[in-house]
Amino acid sequence: MHELDVQKSYLDELNDIQKQAVTTLDGPVMVIAGPGSGKTRVLTYRIAHLLKSGVPPYQILALTFTNKAASEMKSRIEKVVGPDAFKVWAGTFHSLFARILRVEAHRLGYPNDFSIYDTDDTKSVIKEVIKTMGLDTKTYNVGAIKSRISSAKSNLITPKMYVANEELMEHDRMNRRHMTHKIYEKYVAKCQRAGAMDFDDLLLQMFRLLYQNPDNIRAKYQQQFRYIMVDEFQDTNFLQYEILKLFAIYQGSPQNVCIVGDDAQSIYSFRGATIENILQFEHDFPEVQTFKLEQNYRSTSHIVEAANQVITYNKRQIQKKIWTDKIEGNKIKIIKAMSDTEEGKRVADSIVEQKNRFNLSNSNIAILYRTNAQSRVFEEHLRRYNIPYRIYGGQSFYQRKEIRDVIAYLRLSINSKDDEALKRVINYPKRGVGQTTVNNLIQLANDNELSMWQCLSTIELSARARKSIGSFVEIIKKCRAKAETADAYEAAVFIVKQSGIVDLLKSENSFEAQNRIDNINALLDGVQQFTEDDVLDEGEDIDKQERTLSHFLQTISLMTDQDEDTENKDTVTLLSVHAAKGLEFKSVFVVGLEENLFPSYMSLSDPEQLDEERRLFYVAITRAEEYLCLSFANSRYQYGQMRFNDPSRFVEEISDDNIEASMTIKKKASFGEPKILGNFKPLKSATPKKLAIDPKDFKPNSISEIKEGQHVLHMKFGRGEVLSIDERKVATIRFESLTDNAEKRIMLEYARLQIVD
Repeated sequence: MHELDVQKSYLDELNDIQKQAVTTLDGPVMVIAGPGSGKTRVLTYRIAHLLKSGVPPYQILALTFTNKAASEMKSRIEKVVGPDAFKVWAGTFHSLFARILRVEAHRLGYPNDFSIYDTDDTKSVIKEVIKTMGLDTKTYNVGAIKSRISSAKSNLITPKMYVANEELMEHDRMNRRHMTHKIYEKYVAKCQRAGAMDFDDLLLQMFRLLYQNPDNIRAKYQQQFRYIMVDEFQDTNFLQYEILKLFAIYQGSPQNVCIVGDDAQSIYSFRGATIENILQFEHDFPEVQTFKLEQNYRSTSHIVEAANQVITYNKRQIQKKIWTDKIEGNKIKIIKAMSDTEEGKRVADSIVEQKNRFNLSNSNIAILYRTNAQSRVFEEHLRRYNIPYRIYGGQSFYQRKEIRDVIAYLRLSINSKDDEALKRVINYPKRGVGQTTVNNLIQLANDNELSMWQCLSTIELSARARKSIGSFVEIIKKCRAKAETADAYEAAVFIVKQSGIVDLLKSENSFEAQNRIDNINALLDGVQQFTEDDVLDEGEDIDKQERTLSHFLQTISLMTDQDEDTENKDTVTLLSVHAAKGLEFKSVFVVGLEENLFPSYMSLSDPEQLDEERRLFYVAITRAEEYLCLSFANSRYQYGQMRFNDPSRFVEEISDDNIEASMTIKKKASFGEPKILGNFKPLKSATPKKLAIDPKDFKPNSISEIKEGQHVLHMKFGRGEVLSIDERKVATIRFESLTDNAEKRIMLEYARLQIVD
């Protein structure tokens, strides 16, 4: 199919490579779209160009990951081609496959009006199966079993295949859940009897429909969807790619399938996404035409260059180099702090400085962190500076359910008459105290003008409820005794353990549960800091003997007792890097850049996971348009202990040429003295002396020849001594030409060094 001869103004909005990607309509196409390269424009204009070229809208299938993305896509297309845009099959994998299954489900033994079970429905069915099998609900945690079944379905593993897979069975035996395969089998059967599909089934049954091919149904949809497009292809899982191949390969020949994505932004393996799909695409579709969108329209050159430098350390990738024609802009700022508390304060100071110096609004600024638990210290300092903020895609730290639950236990241990705290935790974790009992308790307390706690011993209860409440009362009494004799941290740790909340979350064995545990640990770290700090904050001179749990609760209640409604306000955005993908801000602070935190300690022993952590960092820094600040702390409280971490390897992978300055770190002020911020000073190695090396006489050696202890020549920095070479082939070299013989870290792959002795 050829581009129409008529003038199309929308094509004039594209650069040359974007235009090629938009107008190449036939055969398999792969668009590798770097950050800020106009990916969405290419995708939407490609669909618009198909419609303009005479392709009926019902023959176009555009798969996205969010309904919002599909809606925005249709709105953009409408501006070019009119109302036909809304006739395109554009939507999420789940929504479009559900639409097809509504017509074809009877071919698979389901009614066409099948029910769709949401997460709560799914958990309810699994819970019932576990109960009818007489299994221990603590060992066979509903959340963990649901996750296991979901993973099996996403990898095309049926109950029969599950039991035949020795690796899966051994995993279950090691976790004392050897009956998981039976639960899976009974769960599937129960859903089929109910004429219901869960979210995973919408993909699995779509695959079954095309793979088993009843009544040659595959050809029907292959002929209908002549043009297929997939957005964010690097985020697809194994099952989604298998379905795509069934749609896209007709009678042995690939159809007109276009994938758009960026392997360097593949960061969702914990959701089942696999980078293998995008890396494998050229092998599966050997006739593919590849277009690389490398021009970045978002960020200044220092940010773009830093991103290129970092991602080169990943071995398995589709080679590309993003570039920008924007002005150089500001170099990247580094904040080095002595502690995580100081890091929070300095970031807040820098935000104030940027707002005043560059006239930025709060909404221009974002703080990005590796884990949600890190938000606490930044929230606290933003509140103290009266800077409004919002947690993107989540709740403020102290509003998170697990934090409110723990705080309720802490409050009740200090004040047993706290009815609101008691109502929140009397049956959490579940201990057989029903809502009817709670309502009767509330009524009894109201009738006698007493607290609910005072009525626990007099309310009429069944033997079972009496036992459950008696156990709860004993827990709170133990906690109260501990709070009266121990410091805030010891008491808080004891109370959290007695509550059973962490044990409950551990039993779920899920990514979400681990996040909640991390948040609880972050709260305990805050209590530990409160207990041990010489100076809590400016103006807070509190004797260490007064660092009680009661005083801690008072401190955070004053901090959190403010108007939480930040809607329609000018707010700084706090969010995890995972949540930041697809967003952009004028100024970005990437915080907590330490080994064991970012990259995560769980990734350090696995090269593939470490590569994903680096891709995550790549995503983080490319969210910034004009100002990028990277911060780390030499020490932070983790799991109740002061831990000392090295700066993240990712910071070290950025050239000094792109870094503005370092922070001088002053020792922590003595008790009663104000904390003093370090001042910015230029890097000593920033300006080398003028060199006189004749390029025609310069003959660089190969990387393998460069060894520690050698003297080498560099075209820019002159003569130097190789002090060390790490496992990533980054050399530390002391150059004679630099002030005070300053050292530089240089990647040997790009260094071009000549051995001189």
